[in-house]
Amino acid sequence: MDVMPLLLLVAGSATIAAAARRTPVPAPLLLVAVGLAVSYVPGVPEYTLDPHIVLPLILPPLLHTAATESSYLDLRAQLRPVAMLSVGYVLFATFVVGWALYVIVPDMPLTAALVFGAVVAPPDAVAATAVARRVGLPSRITTILQGESLLNDATAITAYRVALAAAVGEGATWAGGVGEFLLAAVGGVVVGLLLMAPIHWLRTHVKEALLQNTLSLLIPFVAYAVAEQVHASGVLAVVVVALYLGHRAWEVDFATRLQEEAVWKMVAFVLESAVFALIGLQLPVVLKGLGEYEGVDAAWYAVAVFLVVVATRFVWVYPAAFLPRLLSARIRGREESLTWKGPFVVAWAGMRGVVSLAIAFSIPLTMHDGEEPFPQRNLILFLTFTTVIGTLVVQGLTLPPLIRLLKFPGRDAHTETLAEANAQAQASRAAERRLDELLTDERNALPAPLADRLRIVLERRRNAVWERLGQANPITGESVDDTYRRLSREMIGTEREVFVKLRDGRYIDDEMLRTLLRKLDLEEAAAFREVA
Repeated sequence: MDVMPLLLLVAGSATIAAAARRTPVPAPLLLVAVGLAVSYVPGVPEYTLDPHIVLPLILPPLLHTAATESSYLDLRAQLRPVAMLSVGYVLFATFVVGWALYVIVPDMPLTAALVFGAVVAPPDAVAATAVARRVGLPSRITTILQGESLLNDATAITAYRVALAAAVGEGATWAGGVGEFLLAAVGGVVVGLLLMAPIHWLRTHVKEALLQNTLSLLIPFVAYAVAEQVHASGVLAVVVVALYLGHRAWEVDFATRLQEEAVWKMVAFVLESAVFALIGLQLPVVLKGLGEYEGVDAAWYAVAVFLVVVATRFVWVYPAAFLPRLLSARIRGREESLTWKGPFVVAWAGMRGVVSLAIAFSIPLTMHDGEEPFPQRNLILFLTFTTVIGTLVVQGLTLPPLIRLLKFPGRDAHTETLAEANAQAQASRAAERRLDELLTDERNALPAPLADRLRIVLERRRNAVWERLGQANPITGESVDDTYRRLSREMIGTEREVFVKLRDGRYIDDEMLRTLLRKLDLEEAAAFREVA
């Protein structure tokens, strides 16, 4: 196996994603654009999306990362709009977009058109999360988009399987399709529910951080594989397990959480970067074999399908947002009031991504008999690619200025800081009471300076949040937090230099140096988090 193309993909996409942080262009869009440009450079390897790699090996960790960073409580509070989008909209888009393609393209069988509808129906989890982080959407809208993107792949993959069975002549029926959908949905949730508690028990009982993080990396793949083995939705199983683990992450050892956060940030960065670069690199692949659809016809179909996909989301989102509120006083009382702005952003944020392309590439070359070719397969691949590129570029580029134009209220930093300060004050008072209780026990006897140091640490944590509301230093312009962090790093840096000199002078060996440096690293991290 030639590993050089893989190394070039990872290194190149990571470099471009890092460079994007210095530009106003979101990293996903820059990666797609560079991938498109590079795809025809002589000597660049041909990269083809393999659904047998993307779906079981790339999608689970990306879903796991997004779900663990989501809020289970927030998602539960927005369950109705999330379900309306992740299930209702995906099925609606499958039929509407499929029917539109059937009407637009001559000789396109309806079953094959519905396959395409299912392929492009789900907005992508990676695209939605990446753009939402960059543009700073209001928390409710962000929760709805993240929840939709976490769950809609399960609906789309199941709808695709049902439509594909009908298209290739496997005798699929409506009753069978509904049954398969229910099996996938309910089965995926059940598998997730069965796995989440034992996995969490393992995470809290395995004491070595290295083993705990190894387990953490395996979790999404295990959940996906177990669910798919029983013909349930691996996507839903991964999301259910990850939401539970994220909600209970505070019960895991602190060393594990610190390592885990760094590891998963790296994994997500590499995979997200490679995924968006791969989207752009598919251009030569999808243009092959268009045959009679090359040129003006292919361009017309691409534009028409893109417009239908965008319009379909608006047609669904606005009634789904307002009709339930008009019909139910209970919903009006439970959910906050809406304006036209929020649904507009939700409708416009329907970027498609790598999942759609991976599903499209899994369409078989032939029908069930193994001889007749799948109708218009190459055209479906091309239209999937143009729809993904169109939504990422057009909607992705215009979403940030659109949000600024609509002037959504920003987060109230002062109110959030007050809430944090009050929470910290309550926690510190409880910790002080617990410290007093512990110190009354002779087994916990400490010299007075050390006991005072524990109290000082508590007081520092309690006061640090309030100090963020104070005035900046009139000389340096720094806040109290900034000065504290800078001085702490200067002190630790000085200690670090001394330890290295002692190692170089052979007063201590390298093993002791690593031990001492790790202690300083933990202290520096603690000092940073204390005021961050």
